[in-house]
Amino acid sequence: MLEGSSQQPAGTQSTGALGAQAIFGATIGNVLEFYDFITYSFFAIQIGHAFFPSHNQYSSLMLSLATFGAGFITRPIGGLIIGAYADRAGRRPAMLLSFSMMGCAIILLALTPPYSAIGIFAPILAICARMVQGFSLGGEVGPTTAYLVEAAALHRRGFAVSWQPASQQIAATAGSLVGFVLARTMSSAALDSYGWRIAFLIGAITLPFGLWVRSRLPETLHRSEDEAPVTPADGNFAILRSHARIIVLSLMILASGTIITYVTQYMTTYAENTLKVAADLAFATTLVGNAIGICAALLGGWLADRAGRRPIMIWPQLAALLLTYPIFLWIVETRSAFALLGGFGILQLIGTIPYSAFYAAFAEGLPQGVRGRAMATLYAIAIALFGGTAQPIVTWLIRMSGNALAPAWYLLLATALGLFAMSLMRETAPVKLQADKR
Repeated sequence: MLEGSSQQPAGTQSTGALGAQAIFGATIGNVLEFYDFITYSFFAIQIGHAFFPSHNQYSSLMLSLATFGAGFITRPIGGLIIGAYADRAGRRPAMLLSFSMMGCAIILLALTPPYSAIGIFAPILAICARMVQGFSLGGEVGPTTAYLVEAAALHRRGFAVSWQPASQQIAATAGSLVGFVLARTMSSAALDSYGWRIAFLIGAITLPFGLWVRSRLPETLHRSEDEAPVTPADGNFAILRSHARIIVLSLMILASGTIITYVTQYMTTYAENTLKVAADLAFATTLVGNAIGICAALLGGWLADRAGRRPIMIWPQLAALLLTYPIFLWIVETRSAFALLGGFGILQLIGTIPYSAFYAAFAEGLPQGVRGRAMATLYAIAIALFGGTAQPIVTWLIRMSGNALAPAWYLLLATALGLFAMSLMRETAPVKLQADKR
């Protein structure tokens, strides 16, 4: 029997009884996993030089970004396998499994010698490490989000689940902060040679703490929710048919959010490689934007508990659609620190709020018995299709068009797709559903 579930009979534990401790435990592991995964994109240029040396900087960068994309190929597999494990064995063992695999992969990537030392084995090992990272992270989001929903009181589910996107922003902030410090204190040659490895090893050092925290979490996989249990006899296709609406809409929203997230995380490379700003300003741009994103994610969840899921999804997403191109135009024409920090900060603020409300609506719209695997698999599919391709596509668009505004075109397309799907989502907030019954 799982530890945590043995403390009391299934169905008797209050979903709100776990409180801040459970949220912290799930979030801290999520932060460390996403830090390791996202940090790669911040050092794509330096990693390209180490594993894919070329006389053509564009070719080196594209090979590095392709390796970054390799981590997305295995995400759906990890989402399906680890997500199903979470629905069968529990959320906590699934989160421990994904976290342990990520730790092994990040150490392998950080310690792999460069191409100049071991030749073709360097890129092979780097690709293998990224694929293990992708598998583990594919199984991270579903169980963690399910855990946050199940650990929270009904009237605080939105805020609790907002720690999922907030944790990703925290990870990105930590990664950009480390990158900023390294860029300020090291020469370009040192950053190319070993500085990027330091960033990964910093994440590896924190792995024992993350494992310890997660091992102490209570289990939330119980049957206290008011729903009919989902049995194996129901079959996956029956589940898909009965929840086709939320599955299709959620996949569209996840595709939108994935493109927005990974194009945004590309801004360090974009500012340095396309806008030709100093490396420290490039890292500072991402650092400030992600710090704002943390506050925006939590604000989105807090608002969603009070105003409902749909309005908090729709209105900020509409604002992002209207403001993305003018802000990029301002940034590209001025290329000033104020435009970079302020412009990307605004985009992060309005672009993050809707997705906290969405995560809550997504989790609440699925039965508890399939929540882990459904969320993990859909998230991983969206990430695999659109996350791994986002940065190479933007790089290709910039090169082919010769226009530094190319990232804005892709962001506008993604934002419009998300807005359309969000407008069709059903309201799931308890505060709204209870009001409708009166």
